[in-house]
Amino acid sequence: MAAQRFLIVGAGLAGAKAAEALREKGFDGHITLVGAEEHRPYERPPLSKGYLTGKSERESVFVHQSGWYREHRVDLRTGAEVAAIDRAGRRVRLADGSHLDYDRMLLATGARPRELPGAPGGEKYLRTLDDSDALREVLATPGARLVILGAGWIGLEAAAAAREAGLSVTVLESAELPLLKALGPEAARVFADLHTEHGVDLRLGVDVEAVSGRGVRLADGVHVEADAVLAGIGAAPNTELAVQAGLEVDNGVLTDAALRTSDPDIFAAGDVANAFHPRYGSHIRVEHWANALNQPAVAAAGMLGETAEYDRLPYFYTDQYDLGMEYHGYVGPDGYDAVVFRGDVPARQFIAFWCSRGRVLAGMNVNIWDVGDQIKDLIRADRPIDAARLADVDVPLADL
Repeated sequence: MAAQRFLIVGAGLAGAKAAEALREKGFDGHITLVGAEEHRPYERPPLSKGYLTGKSERESVFVHQSGWYREHRVDLRTGAEVAAIDRAGRRVRLADGSHLDYDRMLLATGARPRELPGAPGGEKYLRTLDDSDALREVLATPGARLVILGAGWIGLEAAAAAREAGLSVTVLESAELPLLKALGPEAARVFADLHTEHGVDLRLGVDVEAVSGRGVRLADGVHVEADAVLAGIGAAPNTELAVQAGLEVDNGVLTDAALRTSDPDIFAAGDVANAFHPRYGSHIRVEHWANALNQPAVAAAGMLGETAEYDRLPYFYTDQYDLGMEYHGYVGPDGYDAVVFRGDVPARQFIAFWCSRGRVLAGMNVNIWDVGDQIKDLIRADRPIDAARLADVDVPLADL
């Protein structure tokens, strides 16, 4: 293995953790980690949370200290973009015309924000460290008016940060509730109330017609003035390289449970990977930190010829104002038939369970901690649980 060349394309969290996992597993060959950004690998959650609000130092966002890559013999190339993959020749061409050879490759190219069609170009996005720096400047401007398009996780976290900074914030969302697709109407209402209580002008069921330097014009002709507009309308996986290389692609790069693509020498992890999940019997692509953190160890095992499967339950979290939340599980395309609340919903201290035929599919703990393992146990048990007992705080979760 010492003579082998492993190439990791994408120098974000997933790419950095893959390099780390390879070295921890004893791989002594050559590792090249290539990233288009000028920064060394960093984590994205702080960009809309602690770093954006100024509660976390800049250095805290990076995956490793600057000397780690040299110390672990990882050839980190920042500001370098892979332009094409030559699978037959086992090499890639960079945008500057140079080439890199590989024996095994990991695609960790992540995702990018969906852009506003027809926008003039002055709108802001929140995906990169540079994006977060630009938004921090807006948050530091006294009296600034921020309009956010989209009430998803990024939009709401940015709204919370902006309100805490004293900005006037308007959130425009086409759905009838924020996070409706992610949580359903029962739990989404919690976040609608949270933001209106904190002074956000939350406008639901509205359509944006145009964005200009002065603000946003809605489809009904109403103009919303803004000093800055932030677009948070979703993300798209960066699959261009995979498509060019002829790999199987469908809402991301398709992989098996070992994170191996349709080419046995190419793996994928993180936001770009649409991985087969053994528990659900289908492919799942999750755009959250936990996949980028945990999938690389499985991909590294596969690259080294070991047997491993990625079977962790999907997980994500958020922090908004005084609300902290963790979500475990996956509802799936068949949906759910009930949401069972356990605790004090108005006080925002509760657990919500999404159920189907009495079985727990997913659980969300809000301002209640150290219950994640118990929630995951209920999901993995995959058996009917009495809804009344599930909702009863006097019945320990471990006894259900």
